[in-house]
Amino acid sequence: MIRLSIPFRQALSKLTLPVLIAGAFGMMLLGKADTFLVERARMALADVLAPVYGVLAEPLSTLRSGVDNLRHTLTIYEDNARLREENDRLRQWQSVAQALDAENMALKANLRWIPDPAPSYLTARVVADAGGIYARAVLLSSGPNNAVTKGQVALDDRGLVGRVTELGVRSARVMLITDISSRVPVVLENSRAHAVLVGNNGARPRLLFWPEGSPPVEGERITTSAEANAFPAGLPVGVVHYTSGKVAEVEPYAQLDRLEIVRLFDYGMRGVLPPEATVAKPSFEGKK
Repeated sequence: MIRLSIPFRQALSKLTLPVLIAGAFGMMLLGKADTFLVERARMALADVLAPVYGVLAEPLSTLRSGVDNLRHTLTIYEDNARLREENDRLRQWQSVAQALDAENMALKANLRWIPDPAPSYLTARVVADAGGIYARAVLLSSGPNNAVTKGQVALDDRGLVGRVTELGVRSARVMLITDISSRVPVVLENSRAHAVLVGNNGARPRLLFWPEGSPPVEGERITTSAEANAFPAGLPVGVVHYTSGKVAEVEPYAQLDRLEIVRLFDYGMRGVLPPEATVAKPSFEGKK
C-alpha cells in the first residue's frame, strides 16, 4: 500500500474542489456551445435504450392490468349500478345529439361548408416516462422509417397529451401539457374566452391570461385554440378545477400518469417550431 506524505495529501485536498468546479464549468460550456450536438447525443442514447424500455414495459403492463382487473372485480357491483345510471343519461343525450347533428348537417349544406381534411396519424407505444431536458415527458418507440416530425400533436383515447419535441431514429420524445415549459392556447367552452394553459410540473396545469370579466367556471370544459398556429381548434383538454387557494387549474382528460399508447397527429401546425424543424418529411397514411 502506497502511503502519501502529509503535505502531498494536503495539496491534493486543496486541488479537489477547483478541479471539480473547472470540470463542471467545462461541461456547462460544452452544452451551451453546441446544443444541437447535445440533443443528437441524447436522442442517440434514447434510440439505444428504447428497445430495452420496450422489453421491460411488457411485464409491467401485464402486472398493472392484473392489478386493475382485481380491483375492478372487487367493485363490480358498484360499477354496474353506476353504469346503469350512465346508460340512462347517455340515452337522453343521444337523442339530443342526433337532433343537433341533423340540424348541423342541414346548416352546413345551406352554407356550403367545406370540412377540414382529416389528419393522418401514427400510433406509438410509451416505453419510458422520464428523461431529456423536460421534467414531464414520455419516450415513444416509433420504429425506423416512420414519418414522425417535431410539432406533431400527441393524444390518447381521451384528450390532449402534448407535442413531439425531440426525434431519434427509433424513438421520439413528447413533452406533456403538465411540463413547466408547456404553453397551450385554449378556449373556455361556455364563454368562448381565450386563455393559456401553463404547465407547472404538477398533475394539473394552470389557466392564465383569460379576458377580464370572463373567469373560468368550475367544471367548465377546455379545448384547444388555433392561436399562433400551434394546435388545431377543438381538441379536448380537460375541465376547470379551482384549488383551495382559488387558483384555476385544469384536470386533464388524458391519463398522463398512465400513458401506454398515444397517437401522433400531423395537423401541419408549425407555428411554434424553429425553421430547422419544419423540413418536410414523407407523409404517411392515416388510419381511422
